[in-house]
Amino acid sequence: MPAFLESERLVLRPVTASDLDDLVALDADPEVMRYLNGGRPTTRESVRRRVLPRLLHEYPCLGTPGFWAAEPRGGGTFLGWFELRPLDDDSPAEVELGYRLNRASWNRGYATEGARALLRKAFTELGVERVTANTMAVNARSRRVLEKAGLLFVRSFTEEWPDRIDGSEHGDVEYALSRGEWLRRHGG
Repeated sequence: MPAFLESERLVLRPVTASDLDDLVALDADPEVMRYLNGGRPTTRESVRRRVLPRLLHEYPCLGTPGFWAAEPRGGGTFLGWFELRPLDDDSPAEVELGYRLNRASWNRGYATEGARALLRKAFTELGVERVTANTMAVNARSRRVLEKAGLLFVRSFTEEWPDRIDGSEHGDVEYALSRGEWLRRHGG
């Protein structure tokens, strides 16, 4: 399958239905899901009926999906996925950056490397004007990835969630980066 994007150590390719088992395993890890739903595993049926169609959805404004499976260069091991999804199906102006990697991939710089590569592609090839990302305020690892990738803290906010998650009382944070800011940093 052709790659959407390659970085120094990663290949990002479209998610396919054959990734189901890897997606189920990813969402079954309580540490992976800790800041998403409190660590509860997502059922296989829910991944098949809800998660997979979301990851396969193609955005007309980009002509691509908004999610990609991550693999190491030279090997087909599923590391997780990255997101660069338009907030509006009809406009590539603002997209959301995200990632979910399996625990074996943590602390290796993959999240930062993939995020930086997606930012580059967003601002140089896809016509994106602003990239945004959200995480729980207490998710220090994810916040550090966003900062290392070059996104800037925008605000803290709170939302009502159906279930309480440890740390949710501290709210969420938004990070963002504009095309102009990215170009100034990268000599554009």
